[in-house]
Amino acid sequence: MPCPGRRVNQSHVLFDRFVQATTCKGTLKAFQELCDFLELKPNEYRVFYHKLKSKLNYWKAKALWAKLDKRASHKEYKKGRSCANTKCLIIGAGPCGLRTAIELGFLGAKVVLLEKRDAFSRNNVLHLWPFTIHDLRGLGAKKFYGKFCAGAIDHISIRQLQLMLLKVALLLGIEIHVNMEFKGLIEPPEDQENERIGWRAEVHPRTHPVNELEFDVIIGADGRRNTLSGFKRKEFRGKLAIAITANFINRNTTAEAKVEEISGVAFIFNQKFFQDLREATGIDLENIVYYKDDTHYFVMTAKKQSLLEKGVILHDYADTEMLLSRANVDQKALLSYAREAADFSTNHQLPKLDFAINHYGQPDVAMFDFTCMYASENAALVRQRNAHKLLVALVGDSLLEPFWPMGTGIARGFLAAMDAAWMVRSWAHGSSPLEVLAERESIYRLLPQTTPENVSKNFSQYSVNPTTRYPNISLHQVRPNQVRHLLDTGETRDLRVDMENVVNSSSPKLTRNESIVRSSKLLNWCQRQTERYRGVSVSDLTTCWKSGLALCALIHCYRPDLIDFDSLDEKDVEKNNQLAFDVAEKEFGISPIMTGKEMSVVVEPDKLSMVMYLSQFYEMFKDTLPPELQRVNRDDRPSIATALAERKIDSAAAVNNNNKVKVMATQLLAKFEENAPTQSTGLKRQGSLRKEFPQNIGGSDVCFFCRKRVYVMERLSAEGKFFHRSCFKCDYCGTTLRLSSYAFDVEDGMKSIPIYLIMSNRTFPRLRVLMLKVPIHLLLKLLRYRPSAPNLFHNHKQRLLNLLSSLSLVPALQQVILCLQYVPNHNPATSHPHPSPQAPLSGLSQSQCQTRIHLQLTWTQVTGALDLIFNFLLQKTYTEEELNAKLTRRVQKAARRQAKQEELKRLHRAQIIQRQLEQVEEKQRQLEERGVAVEKALRGEAGMGKKDDPKLMQEWFKLVQEKNALVRYESELMIFARELELEDRQSRLQQELRERMATEEELAEEKQILNEMLEVVEQRDSLVALLEEQRLREKEEDKDLESVMLSKGFNLNWA
Repeated sequence: MPCPGRRVNQSHVLFDRFVQATTCKGTLKAFQELCDFLELKPNEYRVFYHKLKSKLNYWKAKALWAKLDKRASHKEYKKGRSCANTKCLIIGAGPCGLRTAIELGFLGAKVVLLEKRDAFSRNNVLHLWPFTIHDLRGLGAKKFYGKFCAGAIDHISIRQLQLMLLKVALLLGIEIHVNMEFKGLIEPPEDQENERIGWRAEVHPRTHPVNELEFDVIIGADGRRNTLSGFKRKEFRGKLAIAITANFINRNTTAEAKVEEISGVAFIFNQKFFQDLREATGIDLENIVYYKDDTHYFVMTAKKQSLLEKGVILHDYADTEMLLSRANVDQKALLSYAREAADFSTNHQLPKLDFAINHYGQPDVAMFDFTCMYASENAALVRQRNAHKLLVALVGDSLLEPFWPMGTGIARGFLAAMDAAWMVRSWAHGSSPLEVLAERESIYRLLPQTTPENVSKNFSQYSVNPTTRYPNISLHQVRPNQVRHLLDTGETRDLRVDMENVVNSSSPKLTRNESIVRSSKLLNWCQRQTERYRGVSVSDLTTCWKSGLALCALIHCYRPDLIDFDSLDEKDVEKNNQLAFDVAEKEFGISPIMTGKEMSVVVEPDKLSMVMYLSQFYEMFKDTLPPELQRVNRDDRPSIATALAERKIDSAAAVNNNNKVKVMATQLLAKFEENAPTQSTGLKRQGSLRKEFPQNIGGSDVCFFCRKRVYVMERLSAEGKFFHRSCFKCDYCGTTLRLSSYAFDVEDGMKSIPIYLIMSNRTFPRLRVLMLKVPIHLLLKLLRYRPSAPNLFHNHKQRLLNLLSSLSLVPALQQVILCLQYVPNHNPATSHPHPSPQAPLSGLSQSQCQTRIHLQLTWTQVTGALDLIFNFLLQKTYTEEELNAKLTRRVQKAARRQAKQEELKRLHRAQIIQRQLEQVEEKQRQLEERGVAVEKALRGEAGMGKKDDPKLMQEWFKLVQEKNALVRYESELMIFARELELEDRQSRLQQELRERMATEEELAEEKQILNEMLEVVEQRDSLVALLEEQRLREKEEDKDLESVMLSKGFNLNWA
């Protein structure tokens, strides 16, 4: 008979072996050995945990029992009796499936979990929100993995996470089966005595006992390709997005430990990094993340053209599946691409980049498509057959697929797991199916909007009850009668009708009469605004607008200061129309539909174009009183028109946007620069110098760039040109440009992302002004773009290189505002520079500290100017050692940690904006395709339909409405991006202030930084005010527009 002490020691050894197991198989085997030794049966789930505690009196185990007991004491669990008679099946042993199983285990349900694999082989590293870290610590994560989120670490490898959750699940008596695949549901048989047999699952292998079990609840947690039928999915499609993941061996050396992680870099947030990468390696990315865990884990989004140029993708196919097929991918080139990107992004500091090996025995590199992300339209449904009900639900990626750079997968997955457990609790308590479903859908509507900032901050109070996690949640937002279609009783005909009703209700259609009413509504509005003007009689949406007087009257009605209507000549059609187009574009952000010259020669203006154009005036001013009526109603709140009249808008700062929100952004940028010193510039926005450009050959219906037909719905306008959205690209890097964010060189006609240095060989002799914020690395472009002046830059090449190397260690000085003004035959006594607005600078990145240098030079003084610039910069240069010497280690560490945390939040928000901008762009492309088809039909082209078909006109109105909604949404995103940029700039300035000593020599610099900070705060306040004003106006818009936006699945919540 074994000695009792020896027996106890053996149980301790087995428990330690279980806790320290590093594989799925090893964990299951160690757990079974422990149970066998202690003579416990895991299938006795109701008492298993308590028996295990009583038999395993081990100090290491006691610390874990304390954690689990504290969690189990939540009142919602009712001491494990809340769901005591409920049997649940969970498909998939991913983190979300295991987390759901644990929550149901605490509720006292019998839980069976199926996993078709027997190994946790993925090396992906997952970002954790603060509440998930707190949640996992409460489950004893540190007991299983001592390195869990030590210090400021906020991520973990998916393999380690699965192992921790697996061990907790086993301790709670959850039945886990590996190497088993779910095949489908088996309905209760019709002919059975006393209706004893309920819902069962068909699993493989067929001989397994699980096939005989009956279940009340089944939950799918097996990823985006979930095997549970009956759930419709919404597609969120962006531009083509190709992700690459790579894992490198982590040898845990000192050199590796010093390499900083990259929590996330997005192109719209840090263009400099990606341009450096592209110039140095030819690799073109949109974002990249680097986490250091069991492996060095990199994940990035690569652009297709870059992959083609680097030989990773062999042939270009339109079909994504063919494009990324194994036969079309060069694996060696892919390995080289991933290694080179990883090496550059870590500043070549990782000593070795040897690939980790995946479960196939191959280097752990993968390339996949995530252009489309999916979300289930509903979180749960109920099936009823032969008096037996089955609750079916989804969690994890099966429910809501995450966008990886945002780091939302685990956080929203855990929230959904607890939400599903709460639903099961209500189901077990006898709530009606419709009540259960309605409450679940009410909670699910919040899930896609959750961020680390808008969930409850009291993590210690989190429980299965959703009110502890979601502030201000309404559990009755969805009514039971709204979810009848989710109750499947087997009557397929009724279910199909209900589903059709739901689909139809989400996208309201226009009847013929409604289409006529909508057209009349626009016409009547135009008539009311122009009825008191001489020579204007609006009776239709075409002929009456040809003279241009009606358009000028419409503008004059709301902004009489912009147009002198009495001076207009009715016979000068071209001048009148061009004046109206220019003013509307510059002041209101409404793009022209054609040129004044085109309008003067057409017999009758195009009806489709006029509907598109006039609808933008209607959307902007329909809720605004003209100034004359405002004087009568002084009590009304100030309108946008009033605000516009009171502000002086710089002509070059007017951005060519297509709606009122972008106009507000334009006003804001103008306000930003009211007090700025006036500088001349060779870069301008569109709309101010149209007369300098030749008329577009072929008119507004021919794309300026590709010379192909451009239809009304796909027509964009800038600099007096008309073109396709896809044709408007940067002349330097080929990136598709947005109308709200680009720079234009009036001398050379080159358009670009604002950060580029616009200097070319043939323009320099005519160069009068250049004022640009220049990232240090782009000063090297001077060497490349200026072969016409070799002596000038050859003499300074070494100084440039020395300067760059000296600045490379200084994060505080990353940009220089370089202002060189060359004036031929300059006479200081008589020559005066011609100031021009600084609108192009408003779009430039100001996220980093900068030094402003402005010099007016003759040609012979340029060399001396560069000397002055270099000397000035070198005087301002600080080394990292000098900065460190001024700070105590504690203060420096605290300041940088705080700055890092805030930067991480901004990065995640930038990722959200970037992804949603891509989704909007894809929606716009789809809308344009539909618009082209409708336009062709209305024009009777190629035998498609006939002109003036009321059904086609109703579709046209609907498309115009959707386009306006998308443009407005895109504008909101751009404003948020601008606000984010200002926030980042303010943070960096605060950081620099903290790192400076208030010595006598630096007081002036400190004051300058403080003044700049105050400017940033004022700009951010202005943004907030404009957004609030816009939100108040949106509430007054018609319900059709709101319905269209909701049907697109867009949500704006940055709280």
